[in-house]
Amino acid sequence: MLGLQVRLHHIAPGGIRLTRSGWEVTLKLLPPSRIGCPASILPPRLASAGVAAMLPRPTRPSRRGFLKIGSLGLGGLTLPNLLRAESAAGVRSSHKSVILIYLVGGPPHQDMFDLKPDAPKEVAGPWKPVATNVTGVQICEAFPKLARNMDKLAIVRSLVGNQADHDAAQTFHGHHPRKPAPAGGWPQLGSAVAKVQGAVGPAVPPFVSLCYTCTHGPYNEPGPGFVGPAASPFRAMGQTREDMVLRGITVNQLAERKALLAGFDDLRRDIDATGGMKGMDAFTQQAFGLLTSSRMAEALDVSREPLAVRERYGTGDPKLFMDANGAPRVPQSLLMARRLVEAGARVVTLNYSKWDWHGGLNAEGRANNSIFLREKEDFPVFDQCVSALVEDLHARGLDKDCTVVVMGEFGRTPKISAQVGRDHWPAVNCVLLAGGGMRTGQVIGATDKIAGEAVSRPVTFAELFATLYHNLGIDVNQVTLPDLTGRPQYLVEDNAQPVRELL
Repeated sequence: MLGLQVRLHHIAPGGIRLTRSGWEVTLKLLPPSRIGCPASILPPRLASAGVAAMLPRPTRPSRRGFLKIGSLGLGGLTLPNLLRAESAAGVRSSHKSVILIYLVGGPPHQDMFDLKPDAPKEVAGPWKPVATNVTGVQICEAFPKLARNMDKLAIVRSLVGNQADHDAAQTFHGHHPRKPAPAGGWPQLGSAVAKVQGAVGPAVPPFVSLCYTCTHGPYNEPGPGFVGPAASPFRAMGQTREDMVLRGITVNQLAERKALLAGFDDLRRDIDATGGMKGMDAFTQQAFGLLTSSRMAEALDVSREPLAVRERYGTGDPKLFMDANGAPRVPQSLLMARRLVEAGARVVTLNYSKWDWHGGLNAEGRANNSIFLREKEDFPVFDQCVSALVEDLHARGLDKDCTVVVMGEFGRTPKISAQVGRDHWPAVNCVLLAGGGMRTGQVIGATDKIAGEAVSRPVTFAELFATLYHNLGIDVNQVTLPDLTGRPQYLVEDNAQPVRELL
């Protein structure tokens, strides 16, 4: 279910229609005399072009009330200009956010962040551990950039309570899919946050998904659950993004709209002094915000970043799905995620590559599907883009406000299979964390000599998600949401608390 779909169509001189799953709102341009205000109070360009009124009733603001809405960010308000305007006005533009990176299929924890060089050969694999910039902490030699940034990272080596099947749900909401769920199902993190906190501003939805749709259904996000479709993510990688353009408008009509936008830019910036827009439903508010600001579209346009920044993240082909049913290996999704949280998104999710490396033939019949050949392909790209994101957050002052969490649905078997792969291993998993004002430069938990079981400080999914909610400013001990029966539900189970070592 799309959290928002904006379709812009020309329907009449001065009219634009917005639709979302059957809902329709019309934005029409009317002369000042039609809404009961003298043209003399408007800037000249706006007086000649007309002003906007929302139709149909009863959600339409009053004629006087509309003027109190003021400037809605129309015309010329690019993302950099908006940020500068907020700074000049003394407005705190920072907000708490989470970027959740899902490694589709379950990555091999013992080959990445929990190497066991002294284990038997059939367990250890070919990789050697390398020292990081934190004394005593070692990770895979294929991650030299992450090793140099270990002081900005935290590794949980003892995530327990994983499932054994491919199902992304637990990775996105923290609840085991085999346990009973409340009526309507658990909402994923972004949907719960959208319901509890709402949007930072009108131009950017609180929850944006950069996840590509996988042909293997269980790899996809679980959805909003009992909080309902209004809290679904804005899906920026599909039809929604394509609909963020004007269609069927002539050059003259476009010029008329540009004149209107330029006029609105001269009006007051104190949006909606009376709170009249609160009467609009959630879909209309999001649609109107997207229509009247370029902020979202610019955040999705990574070409606006300097070439040097884009090259630091690396490139990938969004049409090349790993093993056909995984996700593409697109490093610039991480750059787009950073731009989105800067623009105002609270939660951004993305899926990255395909990590289900059992060995043998892959889904396309490739014989060279050895886990170690695949790691040799994927690890350097992963090292580059995740390091670039972490460095960017610190360079831009976002490391206290934006949390990054990287994980898959389970770990992999300690013993290497006859097909030169590793199979599903729910007993223990690894998580990589950064930002969020957390205590980084540390490893939490430990596993046994073959990375098969947690032997110290086991961390549950509920504790991990309690930490993410805490970093977003949500108290999991206090906040509840009603399920479809009206019963209040806490966001995490088992009275779980945030991971104290990270706070």
